[in-house]
Amino acid sequence: MRDLNFEIKQICQRNHDGSFATRANRERMLSLAADQLDELGYRHLHVQSLKPKHIEALVERWKGESLTSGTIKNRMAELRWLSQKINKANIIARSNHVYGIERRVYVTNTSKAQRLEQPKLERVSDPLSAASLKLQEVFGLRKAESIKINPSLADRGDKLVLKASWCKGSRARVVPIRTEAQRQALNEAKRIAGGASLIPRDLRYVDQMRKFEYQCGRAGIDHVHGLRHAYAQTRYRELTGWMAPAAGGPTSRQLTPAQKALDREARLTISRELGHEREQITAVYLGR
Repeated sequence: MRDLNFEIKQICQRNHDGSFATRANRERMLSLAADQLDELGYRHLHVQSLKPKHIEALVERWKGESLTSGTIKNRMAELRWLSQKINKANIIARSNHVYGIERRVYVTNTSKAQRLEQPKLERVSDPLSAASLKLQEVFGLRKAESIKINPSLADRGDKLVLKASWCKGSRARVVPIRTEAQRQALNEAKRIAGGASLIPRDLRYVDQMRKFEYQCGRAGIDHVHGLRHAYAQTRYRELTGWMAPAAGGPTSRQLTPAQKALDREARLTISRELGHEREQITAVYLGR
């Protein structure tokens, strides 16, 4: 293990800021940054040798990869956390604007939905990662949830019950099992997991997350969050009878009063199924 990766790992394990999932994601992001610095030619680094030029190099790489501004901002937040822990806060600017990172765009009427393509899915050689992807697609799970889930415990016949410890913000929730595709994906995940979670017994969550992301990258599967967008838009059409605005359906201004009432009920249902508490957040997935 390279010195920088080892030192980052030690710092993350000594500091218990945030939930288990937050800490695991932080270690994963910072380890990725260390790997990418090495790929950029910055070898034999230690945490105390990090400089502004290293931050700038990472940002330029991320922008070149066409990552969303939200993803880049999340990574910058973890770099700032690290800079504070090593008492070198001055290596990174306080404002993302300095690096030309755009503001997040939360609501558009452009669909970000993604579907799993069978040829790409067949390139995923890890059965656990493939099962996680299918659960994301048919149940609208977050990436972390699809990895932490114990499919056998979650399966309650006509509904999927997600434990708080698997979910973002420790908010347990229930997702209905409505389709044959959901039942098939869940049964396959149960078979592969063998009564356990979709994390191998000899690996940590962060290790399986890295494997999952590697598998997706090798298979050419990008922006898996788009699977949640697709789930939300499918559910919206089921619940209302028309397409979501982001998928080409009518906008809110074009709906009749009766349709607006149905639209609101559908959005509240979808918000709960996705693990959110606010109806407004559905505009990110559905448009407005």
